[in-house]
Amino acid sequence: MGELAPAHVRVRVPSKVNLFLRITGVRDDGYHELVTVLQTVSIHDTVVAEIDRSGVSAHPAARRFMELAFTAEGQEGVPLDASNLAVRAARCLMDHLGIGRATSELAGETGSGAGEPVRGPCAVPDDGGEVVLPTATGVPVTRLHLTKRIPIAAGMAGGSADAAAALIALNRLWQADLDLDELRGLAAKLGADVPFCVSGGTALATGTGVTTAQVLARGTYHWVVGITDQPLSTPQVYRAFDEVGVSSDAEPDAVLQALRTGDDEALGAALHNDLQVAAFQLVPELVGRRDAMLAAGALGAIVSGSGPTVVALASSAQQAVRLAAEVEPVFDRVEIALSPAGGPELAGE
Repeated sequence: MGELAPAHVRVRVPSKVNLFLRITGVRDDGYHELVTVLQTVSIHDTVVAEIDRSGVSAHPAARRFMELAFTAEGQEGVPLDASNLAVRAARCLMDHLGIGRATSELAGETGSGAGEPVRGPCAVPDDGGEVVLPTATGVPVTRLHLTKRIPIAAGMAGGSADAAAALIALNRLWQADLDLDELRGLAAKLGADVPFCVSGGTALATGTGVTTAQVLARGTYHWVVGITDQPLSTPQVYRAFDEVGVSSDAEPDAVLQALRTGDDEALGAALHNDLQVAAFQLVPELVGRRDAMLAAGALGAIVSGSGPTVVALASSAQQAVRLAAEVEPVFDRVEIALSPAGGPELAGE
């Protein structure tokens, strides 16, 4: 790893939809085994990383005392402490590289607050931990700033995308030169969708979701994304699935074939999500919202991931506009998006 540069790095990262999701079992540790087809869509978050070295020695050893500050804007409800996946990703990378001590600084749009130190660099922090701010003087501080557009706790991998963006941005900012496989290895410690979000595109994921393989996808797909403001946590939905859901015997072959041939009608007909029944159980109004998409002429409509976002496939850009206008009254917000949306886009200056 080379000497730290006074750099500014920006990463724009897309969200995802699950085109297919089947629960295949539950492991002894409580994690669910699954098969899922993931594709990135053009609703993005942005992470900016920069180093503040005002009055700090330029010697490379200074990075041993690196601190981390985190801020966010764009949506209410973004965690501004060490539970945020972007902060956890930064801590994980810092530990891997042997860089300093990381703390999180609450300074969102309100401009004040405090963060909680992570217990272990990649772990979910314990509740009630000691509050710490980066107050030391004479040490470099890496500042992460998140601009949030992907809905929170909505089944679109918003937190996972932010973690992937943080890994990629800091890998460049700190001149760590880790390759994609190394970054994906760190990503797997953070959450099931994070390795996919590091690469983006279209992938088949198995196991707990961290084992992925890129798959061929032809064409561009037009989506109407129906957003419900009531969040659903992934653990909450899996618990509901264990109570009310039944693992299907569906296979991803029809989705994969539709993607290979660019057949949007076949893709719409093949969309499948075992977790949808659990999301419906927790938010019953999602049934009517999904049905409104279908009644308005969608080729297919499905809850994405753990929900509560409902995505509907349109046959064209023009139909997506018409469909969005028709279903807008039944959702809290509606967006139009394209897929596949590639992977994280990095720019430095």
